[in-house]
Amino acid sequence: MGRRKSGIGIALVTGVMLVGASACGGGGSDKASGGDAKASGGPSASSSPSPKKPAGPPMLLETITPQTGTTVGVAMPISVVFTNPVAAKARATVEKHMKVSTSQPVVGAWHWFGDKRADWRPKAYWPSGTTVKIDADMNGVGNGNGRFGVRSYTHTFKIGDDVRADVSVTGHTMKVTRNGSTLRNLSINAGSAQYPTWNGTMAVIDKQEKVHMTSCSVGISCDKGSPNYYDLTLPWDVHLTQSGTYVHYSTGDPNPGSGSARGSHGCVHLSLSDAKWFYDQVKQGDPVTITGSPRAKASADNGYADFNLGWDQWLAGSASGEGTTSSATGA
Repeated sequence: MGRRKSGIGIALVTGVMLVGASACGGGGSDKASGGDAKASGGPSASSSPSPKKPAGPPMLLETITPQTGTTVGVAMPISVVFTNPVAAKARATVEKHMKVSTSQPVVGAWHWFGDKRADWRPKAYWPSGTTVKIDADMNGVGNGNGRFGVRSYTHTFKIGDDVRADVSVTGHTMKVTRNGSTLRNLSINAGSAQYPTWNGTMAVIDKQEKVHMTSCSVGISCDKGSPNYYDLTLPWDVHLTQSGTYVHYSTGDPNPGSGSARGSHGCVHLSLSDAKWFYDQVKQGDPVTITGSPRAKASADNGYADFNLGWDQWLAGSASGEGTTSSATGA
């Protein structure tokens, strides 16, 4: 399905915003758009101006995700988006000024998606119960393109229960677990042969009780006479990719499962009661892993699919390499 709005998610002070095509788009790009995390708000409430004015125009952060004070899932990265490009020669210094500390040691690294977005993720999933703090002290730090930081930013958040969903496209099932124990096995339908669902692991971006979805907004069909045309407002929507993958209920596929021949336009369909139940279980950062689709894995920057990169691939995009978090007061 396709959502008419272009802005999805929450902004810097209230979370993250991912911008691009949305809601079950079969032809979405493998990668997030250049405006991947455009903020609609101002800088973090914890930011403070530098007492000295550095030379050159300011280097600012548009967003830091997750929002400070939130509880997120075990696959949620720290994602930092800059207002202006950061040159390759400056990235190691910038990474060193974005210090990640935790209540227990965690091995991880930064990775750059283009020249404006840097994500930090652990080598494996976060341990549940971990408190995480990022101190981005950009005061006087250069971006290699003539801009210098004028603020420091601090976000603190917590890793909640280890909730995971494993979707089998061929088996028409979704297994939902919490802290290793199975909660439910649900019947699903995934994408059709024409509009297959992404494979791979995608951390939940956000969720909404209702989303307006249109086929025209994601380039599937603007012809009302087409069998692929739709213009619907659907409930219990769990958002997985910037290109438009959701787990949700669809009025066009009310009883999904192996007995139904209907496929989606790339989303994962649940029955109405199962969609409501799943919506109530998951939070931002919980991993949803999809297997059995003929489509490739979603690109790591298509939302928060960071764990679709192997660790060697992740480190190849880091300027400072692997490290172990330090312990700090408040983390």
